[in-house]
Amino acid sequence: MKYNPNEIEAKWQKYWAENQTFAAQNNSEKPKYYVLDMFPYPSGAGLHVGHPLGYIASDVYSRYKRLRGFNVLHPMGYDSFGLPAEQYAIQTGQRPEDTTSVNIDGGIDKEGNQISGYRKQLDKIGFSFDWSREIRTSNADYYKHTQWIFIQLFNSWYNKNSNKAEDISTLISVFESEGNANINSVCDDNIAVFSSSQWKALSTEDRQKVLLQYRLTYLAETEVNWCPGLGTVLANDEIVNGVSERGGFPVIRKKMTQWSMRISAYAERLLQGLNEIDWSESIKESQRNWIGKSIGALVAFPILTANANNENNTHILLEKALELRQNPSETEHILWQSLKSKALDYKFRHQYLIGDYIVDFVCLSKMFVILINEETQDFQQVTNLERAKVITEKGFRIIRFNKEEILRNLNGVLDTITKELDEIAGSASEIKKIEVFTTRPDTIFGVTFMTLAPEHELVAQITTPEQKQAVENYIEKTAKRSERERMADVKTISGVFTGAYAEHPFTKEPIPVWIGDYVLAGYGTGAVMAVPCGDERDYAFAHFFKGQSGMQEIKNIFANVNISKEAYGSKDNVVIANSDFLNGLNYKEATKKAILELEKINQGKGKINYRLRDAVFSRQRYWGEPFPVYYVNGLPQMIDAKHLPIVLPEVEKYLPTEDGLPPLGNALVWAWDSLNNKVVSTNLADNKTIYPLELNTMPGWAGSSWYWMRYMDAHNDGEFTSKDALKYWESVDLYIGGSEHATGHLLYSRFWNKFLKDKGFAPTEEPFKKLINQGMILGMSAFVYRLDGTNTYVSINKITGQKVQPIHVDVSLVNTSDELDIEAFKKWREEFADAKLITEDNGKFIVSREIEKMSKSKYNVVTPDDICNEYGADTLRLYEMFLGPLEQAKPWNTAGISGVFGFLKKLWRLYFDENGLIVNNDEPTKDHLKSLHKTIKKVAEDIEGFSFNTSVSQFMICVNELSTQNCHSRAILEPLTILISSYAPHIAEELWSQLGNSESISTVAFPILDEKHLVESSKEYPVSFNGKMRFTIELPLDLTVAEIQEIIMKDERTLKQLGGKTPNKVIIVPGKVINLVG
Repeated sequence: MKYNPNEIEAKWQKYWAENQTFAAQNNSEKPKYYVLDMFPYPSGAGLHVGHPLGYIASDVYSRYKRLRGFNVLHPMGYDSFGLPAEQYAIQTGQRPEDTTSVNIDGGIDKEGNQISGYRKQLDKIGFSFDWSREIRTSNADYYKHTQWIFIQLFNSWYNKNSNKAEDISTLISVFESEGNANINSVCDDNIAVFSSSQWKALSTEDRQKVLLQYRLTYLAETEVNWCPGLGTVLANDEIVNGVSERGGFPVIRKKMTQWSMRISAYAERLLQGLNEIDWSESIKESQRNWIGKSIGALVAFPILTANANNENNTHILLEKALELRQNPSETEHILWQSLKSKALDYKFRHQYLIGDYIVDFVCLSKMFVILINEETQDFQQVTNLERAKVITEKGFRIIRFNKEEILRNLNGVLDTITKELDEIAGSASEIKKIEVFTTRPDTIFGVTFMTLAPEHELVAQITTPEQKQAVENYIEKTAKRSERERMADVKTISGVFTGAYAEHPFTKEPIPVWIGDYVLAGYGTGAVMAVPCGDERDYAFAHFFKGQSGMQEIKNIFANVNISKEAYGSKDNVVIANSDFLNGLNYKEATKKAILELEKINQGKGKINYRLRDAVFSRQRYWGEPFPVYYVNGLPQMIDAKHLPIVLPEVEKYLPTEDGLPPLGNALVWAWDSLNNKVVSTNLADNKTIYPLELNTMPGWAGSSWYWMRYMDAHNDGEFTSKDALKYWESVDLYIGGSEHATGHLLYSRFWNKFLKDKGFAPTEEPFKKLINQGMILGMSAFVYRLDGTNTYVSINKITGQKVQPIHVDVSLVNTSDELDIEAFKKWREEFADAKLITEDNGKFIVSREIEKMSKSKYNVVTPDDICNEYGADTLRLYEMFLGPLEQAKPWNTAGISGVFGFLKKLWRLYFDENGLIVNNDEPTKDHLKSLHKTIKKVAEDIEGFSFNTSVSQFMICVNELSTQNCHSRAILEPLTILISSYAPHIAEELWSQLGNSESISTVAFPILDEKHLVESSKEYPVSFNGKMRFTIELPLDLTVAEIQEIIMKDERTLKQLGGKTPNKVIIVPGKVINLVG
């Protein structure tokens, strides 16, 4: 009876589907085990052999756990919203929902293309998915719950005191009773403090605006990656080399009003949660880097208000102001001692530059200047009238005192100043300042310059007229680079001096302010205090612009360290120097002291910072989840959950509107009737009872941030998942996904899970207990070489110094010997029809090979359908597991698959010959049992340890041994069938059935290991003479050394080797070696 995989596999796939063999129960008495795959985006290209790698591994494990008595949930669905479907709709006019449906279910699209369909491809591989729980994120019955979660986020705030999200009503209660002075929350920066009476006096609209600053989803103007060619915002991972991954369109940085999610509120919990889960250290480290916790200080550097009509003159004046501060007159010194002690409850600055004039003292918060009539500023050669005129024009009030007044009546002078200050209502102006987060406050005295991100809001405000054009040109240039490119590019040095200066918090020295694209607005504060002596990038920047306007000499603040050639970036063995009160301190001591002194002068504080930024949650796309949001007077209102889903409307065009609105701006029915609670015609919007709906859609990661919960209770229309289902399944026990999901997707999923736990919906803090990232299966690309400027192609060994261009060729046109099918090549594409091919001397055309990512564009794709049709799905499954460790990348080689196919045929022959079943009821021998139980032990250990490739090797060893032993015993072959069923389920089901069993093999128990069959009773000893092995001999393991020596010395082979001589020494190690010496 011949092994026919196609017939067998079709039979059992039909059986599993009809009997729902792998349907999991939500209330089983069995222990539960939840296995999850990252569900696929259903593209029209379908699956290639690299896609199922993780699915096969998870399926092996799921089938194994069922054999071990677990109630296994192993579901599958589709992450079916995505940019490719929308781009295809733009190009062809086809509705994204139609193409998505065909891509999943198979069929013919409107262009006449035959689409296999993901479902049929997955079924063909024989996965044990519980298809009764299938989900599609683009179905309204799914995304209604995504909309519901969004509403929960909008109606929540993060209370740092309770360290969790709470309902927004609890925040409103605090506002009503005591205002916001004592609120400890994650919220917008610089929120005005208000009392309960002030809150109650606010209009409804103003209250909504305040609450938006606290909500976990909020509208804000955000710097984004804008792709004009696609008409949408792109995530960093959708951009490659400054252009969109899809379509290759340019991407620029742009500010837009977007929905954002306050994931930063969960930064510390996301970090700490990594300690509680069984993930690889590399994945955890990737998460930690993305979250990016840093401990340091937030330092404020005031912007100096000098005119920069003459930049060189400005710098001279700043240096002069510093000199005057360091060498005050007696009168100045006396008055300054009172002013700097804050005896008047106001902060003053001494010898400060306003415009082109140095003033004695200034209170910037009150725009108030104090001048002393004495000869301290004669170097400027101006009259007091001139100086006063310029200062007054800038909005400052001036008061003057004579030297004698201060010396004779200081208290009277202070009273006069206080009276003047009290007459100035409120704060006339607040000085601009650059806030910098630094992990090295110990290096504060080494600051040589400052660098702002080109997008920083202060850039436009502080840039001098002389530098304006250069700065604008630089900003325009950097806007074309994505954040990811800027982070990755550590070699390119670029920047522009703004012409502005900041003031050092301690020395009061002027610090030039630059912009550079190595600083990102979205990280930290978007500004760095550059300490070239202690940072390589700052060092390179300073040397690159050395000698140019705005670049000072590098300050060295490290004792006994030479920085003439490179920066000293280590914190170890550091002794601070040239740093005033920090001199002689080490890193830890100096850090602590610097923070203390910054806090004393109110120009800094100790701070924990996170790299993790709030997530932009808007996309200017059509094919995505609609927001359940309408706008009243420009403010967002949530649609009541009982009216969900808000279904994606039909549009005629999938491009943005002519006036730049997102594609939903083309919808004819897209307004919210607040009286009848339904979507109505757009032209009915009157902003009285019918309001405009949100035109953006949610990002691709919205639906994938909670999908594992929906699988638990996929058909529950009333809630996203029932409490009973959540209580039973709790969380995912094993999650296998690609490395491309190792950061963003996992962070967002963990964030949503933690939020839902805070709100009482999710039962656990973490969603995925065990996680494995499978590696890629790489393609073996084929190349032909075209002579430049011709249509002539040269075989690889005939290229001799000629200028050629490599061109990908479809791997289906190349055989296993790398020979190109010339006729098929000419028919493949029109441009090759008249091609001239220069072959080898034997007439063959040889291509070159290269391992690359498997991709349709590289023509190196191998489809699982082709492999299944020729060799069977069980061969595909075994081969993919056999390729190597799951986590590693490995190249595909179709030539190697025939060996695995041969193994399955050999397995089949243990059960059948040409006449039929040959299994007998003979008592198994000791060797039979040993081979079986070695395999039971090895397979169980390997699967539990996720070492799937070594199990396949053991199967091959076992089948070879049993074949050699001529074993056909049912007592051996029945358990062997069960063992291999996780890997090769179709052949296992057929063999199990042929052995007379009626139930599916997936319902039986895993074979029990009996260790006694693994105990060795004898040993095949290598027998060596002077270290060289000459023969082997099998002896019982219970022999003594003397008994072994007696047997060896009488063996004919020993006597022949010795030739009548007596060995000097006989070395015997029982159970290991025998060696005769001399």
